[in-house]
Amino acid sequence: MSIAFFDSGVGGLSVLHAAMQRLPGEQFIYYADTDNVPYGTKTHAEIRKHVLGAVEFLMSKEIKALVIACNTATSVVVKDLREKYSLPIIGMEPAVKPAVELSSGRKILVCATDRTLSEDKLKHLIKDLDADDKVSLLSLQELVDYGENFDFNSSMLMAYLNDKLGTIDWSTYHSIVLGCTHFIFFENIIRDMIPHNIKIIDGNTGTINRLISLLGSSDSHSAKASALCDYYISGREVSSIYFDHYMRFLTELNIPQ
Repeated sequence: MSIAFFDSGVGGLSVLHAAMQRLPGEQFIYYADTDNVPYGTKTHAEIRKHVLGAVEFLMSKEIKALVIACNTATSVVVKDLREKYSLPIIGMEPAVKPAVELSSGRKILVCATDRTLSEDKLKHLIKDLDADDKVSLLSLQELVDYGENFDFNSSMLMAYLNDKLGTIDWSTYHSIVLGCTHFIFFENIIRDMIPHNIKIIDGNTGTINRLISLLGSSDSHSAKASALCDYYISGREVSSIYFDHYMRFLTELNIPQ
């Protein structure tokens, strides 16, 4: 049986890539709902409809676990999915908790999509951590489109990130949280734009740790992602070639897992 990964587009490939490195003996399915990307600007009802339809399709593949590799989808519909299905369902959420725990009282910048930032799930997480005065929120919604278009070095992209990050007084911050799986493709670019003492934190490691724990799997930390994967775009099976350039790019990023 396979482990399924769902995302609105290509962002979840960063989570899949980490899983394939650490669980090379597993079989995976990756479902990208690129017909309907981006989710971050859609309504709650629209996101719920798209995700429930995609997950129903994935359940027909006799999967043994499902990773909602999309912070926006997780914030909107993961509770409904867990009530409907009995298999392990692992969601993504901005890694605010580990960032707060490491911050020594300094501020944290949480970057996410418009929808993730507006959902109660994130607000409740921050409140439960008693971190309202420590956490700042910033939408980087446009990075989803840049990622979907495999644009990681254009002048427009650089101008966008400079505009968003260049005026922040980083002296008061400890870390920046990448609260969207698409944003991980831009980690090295962001690293070069902010002071080197600012930590960059994402939720991928915690998500894969949770997956391994729930499955009782052996974590091999393979140096090469050799696991097998079937790929779907909004329900249509496609060749791995469609996503190969993204997976190669993630390997070249060499982000520690």
